[in-house]
Amino acid sequence: MFCGKRRSSFILFTLTILLLLTFTISTKATEEDAEIDGHNQESRIDVDNNDDDELEELLAIDEQEEQEGEEPQQQGDQQKEAEVLSKAQRIVLELNTDSSRRVIEENEFVLVLGYAPWSARSAELMPQFAVAANKLKELGSSLVMAKLDGERYPKAASMIGIKGFPTLVLFVNGSSRAYTGGFSGEDIVIWARKRTGVPVIRISSATVAEEFRRMHQIFVLGLFEKFEGPAYEEFVKVATSDNELQFVELNDIAVAKTLFPDIKVTNHFIGIVKSEPERYTAYEGSYEKEKILDFLDHNKFPLVTKLTELNSARVYTSPVKLQVMIFAEDSELKNLTEPLQEVARKFKSKIMFINVDIADENLAKPFLTLFGLEDSENTVVAAFDNRISAKYLLESDPTASSIEVIFDFVGIFSLLWNISSIEGIRRIKWLFWF
Repeated sequence: MFCGKRRSSFILFTLTILLLLTFTISTKATEEDAEIDGHNQESRIDVDNNDDDELEELLAIDEQEEQEGEEPQQQGDQQKEAEVLSKAQRIVLELNTDSSRRVIEENEFVLVLGYAPWSARSAELMPQFAVAANKLKELGSSLVMAKLDGERYPKAASMIGIKGFPTLVLFVNGSSRAYTGGFSGEDIVIWARKRTGVPVIRISSATVAEEFRRMHQIFVLGLFEKFEGPAYEEFVKVATSDNELQFVELNDIAVAKTLFPDIKVTNHFIGIVKSEPERYTAYEGSYEKEKILDFLDHNKFPLVTKLTELNSARVYTSPVKLQVMIFAEDSELKNLTEPLQEVARKFKSKIMFINVDIADENLAKPFLTLFGLEDSENTVVAAFDNRISAKYLLESDPTASSIEVIFDFVGIFSLLWNISSIEGIRRIKWLFWF
């Protein structure tokens, strides 16, 4: 009996040892597997991290190459601007309290730019003023170009009528005349020449005509058999009255065709030329100053106008009171421009189409705020009837591929043009009223 018990105890002991060994081996194997899995996972993480690092490296290289590609262009532009400013320093007089009155009294024509060093608008206008000074010098103009730091010399600024910055003032034989032109270098040149006795440029050869066309993006052409008579006199009156456009006159049909290929063979002809798809527009009305000016006012802008600080004043005062504004990122505006031109062509001279960079706070935000969309990053299309200060909002999302959405919107909006009474306009406001 004792021997049976010892045998049973031995068997139990042996089984216990075997179980312990099995558990130990299993545990060890599990730990080894976990260690292997952990190692594999770490390896995968390292690989993933390496892939991310390589991707970031490639993106950084692309960005660097792009920046390096842009740098020569930027450096070239900066160098040109520096050369223009340097050249202008030898032409533009720097006025002070003592010299201001003397310079104005001693010269027949003086154009003064009043500026302040802290004014951002002054900083934007200064290079354009320099461009104009250089160009007027090349053209042999007798106009004296001068600038005055109004903050440093407030007494002199007050004496010549400079109240804000920047301000342009023309003096003719000592008498001041308000500046009413545009603010690009070309705008200043055109306005200054008109006010100093050169409202029209006369061209008599194809070579000069070709050079003129290269230099001007927009101009008004007048063809006359003789530079005399009622029609010609009205043309000169228009050229003198207009503040923005360069006028050119010719009496040779062959030379005129260099500038306006489809010109009609008549005793007199007026047309406007622009550097855009709607390039040539002929005037077909009677030769009366006011009617010609009205034609130019309705046809001088492109089919789609890009709103900038330099042209904003002209856009806001346009006689075309129905305006459609497209607010979008610059890249999206480029995609929309061509389809928009097709829409704009159908409403030419009735509705003005304006592109606005949505990232430009000075130009875009005031309008977007009217609709509570000042923080929007998506494309916004809005319309304004400036006759009655009404505003309309397109609630669909316009794209280049769905331009018909804008077309339909503008089609309804254009109905306003044909409604003469304010009450009639109010009746259809509900269509797009915000």
